[in-house]
Amino acid sequence: MLPVKVWPGNPYPLGATYDGAGTNFSLFSEVAERVELCLFDELDCEIRTDLPENAGHCWHGYFPDVGPGQRYGFRIHGPWAPEQGNRCNPAKLLADPYAKGIDGDVRWDEAVFPYLFADPNVRNDEDSAPFMPKCVVQQPFFDWSGDRLLQRPWHETIIYEMHVKGFTAQHPDIPPELRGTYAGLAHPAAIGYLKQLGVTAVELMPVHYFVHEKHLIDQGLHNYWGYNSISYFAPHSGYAADKRPGAASAEFKQMVKAMHQAGMEVILDVVYNHTAEGSHLGPVLCFKGIDNAYYYQLMADDRRHYRDYSGTGNSFNMRQPHVLQLIMDSLRYWVLEMHVDGFRFDLASALARELHEVQKLSAFFDLIQQDPVISQIKLIAEPWDLGEGGYQVGNFPPGWSEWNGKYRDCLRDFWRGHEETLSEFAHRFTGSPDLYAGNSRNPFASINFITAHDGFTLHDLVSYNDKHNLANGEDNRDGSDDNRSWNCGVEGATGDAGVLALRAQQQRNFLVTLMLSQGVPMLLAGDEFSRTQQGNNNAYCQDNEVSWIDWAGIDQDLCEFTRRLVAFRHAHPAFRRRRWFQGRAIHGADYSDIAWFSPAGEQASEEPWGGWLAKSLAIFINGETIPNPNARGEPVTDNSFYLIFNAHHEALDFTLPAARWGQSWLPVLNTTQGWVEDAIPLQAGARLTVAPRSMVLLQRQD
Repeated sequence: MLPVKVWPGNPYPLGATYDGAGTNFSLFSEVAERVELCLFDELDCEIRTDLPENAGHCWHGYFPDVGPGQRYGFRIHGPWAPEQGNRCNPAKLLADPYAKGIDGDVRWDEAVFPYLFADPNVRNDEDSAPFMPKCVVQQPFFDWSGDRLLQRPWHETIIYEMHVKGFTAQHPDIPPELRGTYAGLAHPAAIGYLKQLGVTAVELMPVHYFVHEKHLIDQGLHNYWGYNSISYFAPHSGYAADKRPGAASAEFKQMVKAMHQAGMEVILDVVYNHTAEGSHLGPVLCFKGIDNAYYYQLMADDRRHYRDYSGTGNSFNMRQPHVLQLIMDSLRYWVLEMHVDGFRFDLASALARELHEVQKLSAFFDLIQQDPVISQIKLIAEPWDLGEGGYQVGNFPPGWSEWNGKYRDCLRDFWRGHEETLSEFAHRFTGSPDLYAGNSRNPFASINFITAHDGFTLHDLVSYNDKHNLANGEDNRDGSDDNRSWNCGVEGATGDAGVLALRAQQQRNFLVTLMLSQGVPMLLAGDEFSRTQQGNNNAYCQDNEVSWIDWAGIDQDLCEFTRRLVAFRHAHPAFRRRRWFQGRAIHGADYSDIAWFSPAGEQASEEPWGGWLAKSLAIFINGETIPNPNARGEPVTDNSFYLIFNAHHEALDFTLPAARWGQSWLPVLNTTQGWVEDAIPLQAGARLTVAPRSMVLLQRQD
């Protein structure tokens, strides 16, 4: 390679920016004394050039002969003083924090570590470039004509949590070369299935470029889930069908455009709380070598070590303005340039830790609130981390929705037969007003879920009492022990017809309760047709048939049941209200908008809720009192419904309420058998025997 021409350029924007004639490079580092840009040709031959300018700790230069497809990295000259938190070493090639494309994978040679394996106190000066992935200058131009953010209202949203690779890796109707890729997810077979299912948004597990940990590679495993990011702008290249350097970005954009054309939003699961560089024993890939003491929270008494609120070895330093800028620039990039519709923030409590305690009004949330782009999209918090005081369900600011772990726990306990107080069940079923109503939030602040990627699938939730994670290589120590599951009498696979029927019924119970609860339902991919992970409740390293969707093993009956259930929710606004139930007569009705009944048909007053242990109850939902005005402000009405829950192990007789609540009721659904066809209406005061561990849905006819 010939020496390259370099001009002063500009400090902003950060990263590599191609303008049609050349590329501006800019990198922030307070501690750097000199920054080298390293350019690589197709044979990985390297040429180094100093960035000539430094303005506000942004090292920059403009390269008129560099364009899209160019592979590059940085080397930082600066202090090596781990006891002071500084780990600069020009022998280590570093990724650009603002890289829009990354080519290749980390190869786990000793050279990528900052120390010698034989003596961790000795600096490792071996060149890491041969073992590092390379950043790629991107072509910024893409034809977005006809595309826009869908901005579907929250109360009309149904989320489908899925994995880009796992969803299509075994799909028989997708060409083999596209399976497991962004292009595969954009294929008509994949999108057609999602449309038929009726979900309105896909929540993609991490697609930021991530690293497979050394200890997994050494065992022949991979980081399947992807919660190990090292770049917050580049799509993970391993999910691209087009293997040319930097091609993942355009392929991802085409996938988003295809989803939007099908009427589905794209939400990204993002991991800004930590990076793949791990603890002081982890590799040096990017931030650690650029400005370690700036980007990471270090221990006050020994700055060689890191604060860790995620269980992965480090935590981003949310007190530093350029760290906050990096995250905000990343979020805006994915909205403005990649057209995604929202974000789910992994371990979001860690983002609110400026010192140690979780602070709801931290700088991060202030920035989100005032940002004209990010404040207008869907924002979902995983409202906990692994640090002290990290469980913050219900405590995020207005404008945020949350994964409602209390909903998950309550509904699991209810359907496995644990007695729940009526108040607990009532709160969860009605959108958790005890958590969200007090600070100007609405029912859709609650993202309701029974299962998610972390934990049992729905099939396994009703098939296993214990986790079975031996394949992960950690002697079954990993994964949660608090599963709140019930195997219906037999652990794991069985041929017992009675057990299998009960498990199918329990899955229907969970799905119906989820789809009829107020709030936003989230369905884990494959739960609609009984996908299993053979009892593995922590399949983060199982990039194989354990985690991939088995399209040949679909439970077609459950899948059709779920499709009809999703369509039923879409058709009936009574189950997706924008505002809270009032529990009293409104809009001129002579009965409440919601009421709770004992099996005897007696209405419960508010006073005994805290003491009424409920394995069985009934709920009246008034469809005439829905505060969901349409775009013209006109009221929306629906049918009224009576829901009967029997989580008891015995059949119970339920008496329908007095005639003022409804003269005639038509059975619509019974989880012992599914959707009810050609049912005979029941009259007020009639007695209905409800099977053990089942639910019945009735629709008022008068």
